[in-house]
Amino acid sequence: MDISLEVNGRTEHVSVEPGVTLLDCLRERLDITGPKKGCDRGQCGACTVHVDGRPVLSCLTLAATVKRPVTTVDGLADGDRLHPVQQAFVDRDALQCGFCTSGQIMSAVAAVEQGVDDVREFMSGNICRCSAYPNIVAAVQQVRRADATV
Repeated sequence: MDISLEVNGRTEHVSVEPGVTLLDCLRERLDITGPKKGCDRGQCGACTVHVDGRPVLSCLTLAATVKRPVTTVDGLADGDRLHPVQQAFVDRDALQCGFCTSGQIMSAVAAVEQGVDDVREFMSGNICRCSAYPNIVAAVQQVRRADATV
């Protein structure tokens, strides 16, 4: 089936089988490799993207069902200027191996935008095998503090 997806501000036309996940469509058909295939079961969060501003596990979402704009970690930066959450992850050394980082960042962006109080609970679906959790929470708190002073 032929579908159209708005991904990172661009409309993409792609032909997919009905059972193709958004994750596989992004990575294999559109060459957008920010979202990672971790568990492929919705348990690790490495594949997290935003659909219409809300975090979604792209490994559990069928590409053909997506009718709203998709944003991946690849679409957060403004040219060479990192998104504030991306910059905070760098500032706070909130990544180690980097495998979970794209999903962590996408969930962190949602946490900041939604004004979530309990960051740990909100992001509990994002697994970091390197245990960088304290630095990830510090990065989210850095962005929240910066937003509060604006």
